Amino acid sequence: MKLITWNVNSIRIRMELIEKLVALESPDVLCLQEVKAKEEDFPFDEVKAIGFEYVALNSMAGYNGVAILSKLPLSDIKKFDWVGKKDARHIKANIGDVEIHNIYIPAGGDVPDALENLSFAHKLTFMDDISEAWEKDQSMHQKKVIICGDFNVAPLENDVWGHKEMLKTISHTPIEVERITRLYKSLNFVDVMRKLYPEPQKVYSWWSYRNPNWQTNDKGRRLDHIWATPNVADKFVSGKFMKEARSWERPSDHVPVVAEIKL
Repeated sequence: MKLITWNVNSIRIRMELIEKLVALESPDVLCLQEVKAKEEDFPFDEVKAIGFEYVALNSMAGYNGVAILSKLPLSDIKKFDWVGKKDARHIKANIGDVEIHNIYIPAGGDVPDALENLSFAHKLTFMDDISEAWEKDQSMHQKKVIICGDFNVAPLENDVWGHKEMLKTISHTPIEVERITRLYKSLNFVDVMRKLYPEPQKVYSWWSYRNPNWQTNDKGRRLDHIWATPNVADKFVSGKFMKEARSWERPSDHVPVVAEIKL
């Protein structure tokens, strides 16, 4: 099974690029974030035309939204709300006995202070809520779980272009790393892409729209992740970051992250 996670920053704007990605990579499962389309506006027909018979969607008007597109049957679909907000950031579906969670963690704004910046407080609490729920739910500890998506945190030193320069920049601050590490430990996840691309390799999945020279200075961050519980992580055999997609016409600022698993 080939799984791809991608923050598309509007599925309707990016539909031609999704078609291009599917033609190039033939994924079985495509987890999208920031679809920005409520259910009645979601392009179900176009998605079906490129091979995805099954769709799990958690969406809202204008913002956020996550979707799991699959060529394989999906079951036990569930939407999650965290921090008391219905903001369409988390959906889960099963493929066989594997749970796939597609999560879009809040970006957190620009000021890394939870007292001054409510968006940052929301981000931290969002991660805490999922961590606490999974730590307490003993049934989760027996399952085969894959989580992927735009986590908006680059946790490791080599997940950013400059570790020391970015310690006060949202996405790489120590408090965010602490919170994402708690989530990581909640089910003893394995960072699939770091298993395939061990540190100190620098690997990125996001380059800012504000940086016109992104290719030459390569100031990226690894914000998009695929994690798996140990009982399924060893079945991943390959993966890649599709940096070339950042140069496509009208690109997202994120690129697809691809992983293959032998189930």
